[in-house]
Amino acid sequence: MVKKNLSGNEAVAQAAIASGVKLISGYPGTPSSEVIGSIWKKEIPGVTVEWSTNEKVAFEEAGACSWAGQRALVTMKMSGLNVAYDSMISMVYSGGVGGFVIYVCDDPGVAAGMPEQDVRGFATMSDIPVLEPSSVAESYSMTAYAFELSEAIGGPVMLRSVTNVSQSHAIIDIPEIPAIAPREPKLIRNTLKYTKAGAKICMDQHQELLDRLDAAEAKLHADGMHQLHLGEKGKLGIVSVGAASAFVDEALNIVKEAGMNVDGISTLKVACSNPVAHAEFKEMLDTCCCFVVLEENEGYVEKSLYLDAYKADKHPHIYGKEDHTLSRIGSFNAMTCAAAIAKALGGELKVDTKQVAEAEALCSARPIGVCAGCPHRGVYMALNEAVKRLGYKKDDVMITGDIGCTILGMSPPFHTLWTEVAMGASVAMAQGFVHAGVKTPVFSTMGDSTFMHAGMPPLLNAVQQNTPITAIIMDNGWTAMTGMQVNANTAKEFQQNETKNRVDVVEIVKGLGVKQLFVADPYDLEGLTKTLMEAAQLPGVKVVVTRRECAIQAGRRKIKYGKVHVDQDKCVNCKICINKTGCPALVYDGNKVFIDNGQCNGCGICTFVCPKKAIIKEEC
Repeated sequence: MVKKNLSGNEAVAQAAIASGVKLISGYPGTPSSEVIGSIWKKEIPGVTVEWSTNEKVAFEEAGACSWAGQRALVTMKMSGLNVAYDSMISMVYSGGVGGFVIYVCDDPGVAAGMPEQDVRGFATMSDIPVLEPSSVAESYSMTAYAFELSEAIGGPVMLRSVTNVSQSHAIIDIPEIPAIAPREPKLIRNTLKYTKAGAKICMDQHQELLDRLDAAEAKLHADGMHQLHLGEKGKLGIVSVGAASAFVDEALNIVKEAGMNVDGISTLKVACSNPVAHAEFKEMLDTCCCFVVLEENEGYVEKSLYLDAYKADKHPHIYGKEDHTLSRIGSFNAMTCAAAIAKALGGELKVDTKQVAEAEALCSARPIGVCAGCPHRGVYMALNEAVKRLGYKKDDVMITGDIGCTILGMSPPFHTLWTEVAMGASVAMAQGFVHAGVKTPVFSTMGDSTFMHAGMPPLLNAVQQNTPITAIIMDNGWTAMTGMQVNANTAKEFQQNETKNRVDVVEIVKGLGVKQLFVADPYDLEGLTKTLMEAAQLPGVKVVVTRRECAIQAGRRKIKYGKVHVDQDKCVNCKICINKTGCPALVYDGNKVFIDNGQCNGCGICTFVCPKKAIIKEEC
């Protein structure tokens, strides 16, 4: 055994490699990105590691790899499973041969944006096992177990983590990576298993899927994966799953210190919320008078306990989501769990609400903004200026937003973007607003990675229908918001190795049949403004590709585009430069405005807005 300091995501990657995985594929999405990010540039003999175009593609690759008898892992965040589910529901019907693990990270508390989606609903709908680690150590051990379980039952297994586990770090003991004999791929011709051509085929596969779920339940019980500790008969029972399990001991200590008796309490730490731990539930129901069920987001385990209690003709009070003891919103902590346990024991934890309110009042509002030198800043500012010069007010012109750094145009000082729905939705929604009868120009915005992920089909639709929209693709060369991962459009020199290719977004746009294509520099505020005005007044589909590398990535290579300074003799401290650009490299110290050269990359956008021409750019 060796000790390693790993995050939950890194532990999953290490366990997959130690388990003899052949393919690890996925699309970046916080809080799951570090699984692939931690190993992407490493040479791992016999293992392919891939940032795929989107989650659906990644899932299909991993599934096919499993069908060929190899072990495969696919990774994504909760929203990514929505993209992959079309293929997932079909492939789980067919099962697999090699171990196939679907690693998905949920985000209770919305630390990484998008919904508080609970992907266990997908697992339940798909009748597949879903393992839930509560720690970094369990992220490792459950990944290894998931491959074994998958091969034992002959079908995919979901490993569901959450932000507080996937992003946590711990020093854990892991075994040395063993020398694993490579498996030869298998080509299995079995249309009854691998196609859906006919009702009988589908229903037979459905029955086999249900049989696999039963087999998983039996194996999980036989392997002792659910940790049951029975206490005294007639006392409280605590059932926990996933991240909430990590707080049980601390919560019990809090309740005990508050003067309540916690002796004789039974606990059940559920390792897998689907299939249900029926055998363990039965023992708990025979022992406990009432229950607290601790699980973040939805009450899947809680509802299963209710159903088992009903079948056993038992009527314990269950403290959880259904009686509003616990919320379906947000992440849990020790106090959350302790308050629920205290309520079940007939007590109450005293919280100094005044002190909490005073502490919260000290927190300053921190709207999410773009970085110093970010090329997107120029796009938002040029869009606002183009709308103004075209004679419209901000509320007259729809500008749809998309996922990624591009959505930061909704924040101050820009207030440019109106919508955010899903990857690639901005282009389709722009068309919807046109079809709704909007007569003013309609713009859409998205990044290059989003375009590669899901932006091509809606743009193709716009071309086919000749819908009058102006689609802006903000090309910064990286999948930036999730951690600067490469995408198909990233320069070849930054791809994984020399065998990988760059696919130029501009060439794709041309290939989709767009005739009115503009390529513009977002650092040239005046030029971009005029380009957007021209495009907006043309009929049909227009695409404006704005091209400048992500400022963070360029900065890491010490790239600067000039040197900017404030001429203090001309500056009148009006702070228009700060208020219009929102650039953190522009600083007002109470006496004067100056440039923080540690942050400034010389983009020069601020020089366009100073009414006194006091901001000077010197070319490198």
